[in-house]
Amino acid sequence: MSGIALVRKPGPRISEGIVTHLEREPVDHERALAQHDAYVQALAESGWRPVYVPAADELPDAPFVEDTVVVSGRLAVLTRPGAPERRPEVESVASAVRELGLKVVRITRPGTLDGGDVLQAGLTVYVGRSARTNGAGIGRLTALLPERRIVPVDLSGVLHLKSGVTALPDGTLIGDPAHVDLPGLLVPPEEEGSHVVPVGGDRVLMAASAPQTATMLEQRGFIVTRVDISEFEKLEGCVTCLSVLIPD
Repeated sequence: MSGIALVRKPGPRISEGIVTHLEREPVDHERALAQHDAYVQALAESGWRPVYVPAADELPDAPFVEDTVVVSGRLAVLTRPGAPERRPEVESVASAVRELGLKVVRITRPGTLDGGDVLQAGLTVYVGRSARTNGAGIGRLTALLPERRIVPVDLSGVLHLKSGVTALPDGTLIGDPAHVDLPGLLVPPEEEGSHVVPVGGDRVLMAASAPQTATMLEQRGFIVTRVDISEFEKLEGCVTCLSVLIPD
């Protein structure tokens, strides 16, 4: 699998990003930049061509580009983030996906939806009911993706659905049952192990903060690339948050 990885560099105000379930810690902008570069390089080495959304230095959470758009085939669903201060992030992403030739539609008022609440696994799309994504947003996404099976999921103690569960390349859901109630979960030994990005074939991208989970997945036959995203984890970010993969 290959395609485009939509990404955005962290700006100098990243330390002001929203924190909901963690105690705030200082974020080192220069280190975050270096970690972001290494993350993008790992995607490039897996066959994904980076496309940078224009910088938004005045928007602290802007590098978490996943929350602004959900891509299904050649359709780009622009979100309406649940945190009002994040809504200005969307328009520059809209321009980027239009330039890539995708058809653009939107989540509209009164709906709210963050892309981090949307987990695509085959024809099924799991959508978290969270502080950021409401029932109207889920309903609007359902109407926009009639060919997909939309499954709402209740969350506990996490910001987004993909903070608690993601999908491996073989379709297995990996996550923490304390945060999401889904059948057949593969439970990782570390919380950060719930976050994987399938990058093609049996390859996955994971945070370096989940070494035991990486070993477990390697024993199951997956090829794991580890990346250090510790500065972003201070803001409840994970490996999924920092990109939107658009297959060829």
